[in-house]
Amino acid sequence: MRHMTKLSVNINKIATLRNARGGNVPNLLEVAADCERFGAQGITVHPRPDERHIRYQDVYDLKNIVTTEFNIEGYPSEDFIKMVLEVKPEQVTLVPDPPDAITSNAGWDTVEHEDFLKSVIARFKESDIRVSVFIECNEDLIEGAATCGADRIELYTEDYAKGFLKDPENAVAPYTEAARIATSFGLGINAGHDLDKDNLNYFAQNVPNLLEVSIGHALISDALYLGLENTIGIYRRKLEI
Repeated sequence: MRHMTKLSVNINKIATLRNARGGNVPNLLEVAADCERFGAQGITVHPRPDERHIRYQDVYDLKNIVTTEFNIEGYPSEDFIKMVLEVKPEQVTLVPDPPDAITSNAGWDTVEHEDFLKSVIARFKESDIRVSVFIECNEDLIEGAATCGADRIELYTEDYAKGFLKDPENAVAPYTEAARIATSFGLGINAGHDLDKDNLNYFAQNVPNLLEVSIGHALISDALYLGLENTIGIYRRKLEI
């Protein structure tokens, strides 16, 4: 068995449910602790400027209770950068979301935004925060991520998830090649977006050197039927290859 890919659970949807009624049910901190207790190897959050799910205060509160890897995703606005530098998570994942985006739907153009990304990444690395860049399967952009100083890339997997239903081999091929290219540039490989219990194992089997996947929507949705502890166990087993 090769090095097992880590599972980071994105808890944005828990915050969405809480915010729908106000108050503190479900309790985000308790859910994060339970995810870890049930086998999650990391907790991911993606606060957005309107705080429609994860709030900035949640991020500060979670830092005090997350005992595995804390991964904060988001667009590197000055407010976001300030928060991350204060919280000092193990990893920050930079995503090129506009403020009104419902969910992440594109990766960085690391060539066009090279100067901006270099500056932002340098600030995080000065504080010993590992930096991952959300990116698509494009050799020039992967090389650009390395040029910008990123430690890892997070492969944007929506196209894989869509293609998997019709032709898994063809769907995963660009990601296999992207991982090979990233490894050649010394980049670690993460992945996320629309990965689920049906397509995860095949992806992990065919993407070399996959270090971490971040999964939220599908995992939390499955937990409604299967229970959170059982669901995390299922996803963990999908990554045991």
